[in-house]
Amino acid sequence: MEYYTYAYLRKDGTPYYIGKGNGRRAYQKQKWHNPPKNGSRIIFLKQNLTEKNAFKHEIYMISVFGRKDLGTGILRNRTNGGEGVSGLVHTDESKEKMSKASKGNSHFKGKKHTEESKRKNSEAHKGKILSEEHRRKVGEAFKGKILSEEHKRKISEGKKGKNKDKKWWNDGCGNRKIMIECPGDGWVLGMR
Repeated sequence: MEYYTYAYLRKDGTPYYIGKGNGRRAYQKQKWHNPPKNGSRIIFLKQNLTEKNAFKHEIYMISVFGRKDLGTGILRNRTNGGEGVSGLVHTDESKEKMSKASKGNSHFKGKKHTEESKRKNSEAHKGKILSEEHRRKVGEAFKGKILSEEHKRKISEGKKGKNKDKKWWNDGCGNRKIMIECPGDGWVLGMR
């Protein structure tokens, strides 16, 4: 995999953040910093690097411009660089801590949704049709991802029997749903 270093520039052309990445990393919002809205203010410093060399260059560039939080320069970086999490493998202890911390948060494991919240979520998504653009973006995001045999097996097992009693319904306007019962007036059996 090839890596690069990049900089986010202020309107006056001075850098406010130096980073290392691959793929679309330079354009993605991160926890501590945001890319500039104007894409022309994102510049690639070095490209076609190994991860090790990208980390070295990131560290070097941060040292050259200095960090605001330390009073040594102009960058908003919160570290000296080189701490990326590519290939990070969590220890069993850290996995256990994260699992305990996530309990009680409905977006993480450990909390079951109430029937009411399931119903509201279902209602909010009924009839939503993804645009061609959205479907294209979803497809792009999954290109090149390789699923392990174990993952494929789990997906397959999860799908078994789920749609056994469901049928396709359409409203004659291009909208389709797969449901056990008719979704409402104007809907007929079939995909077209």
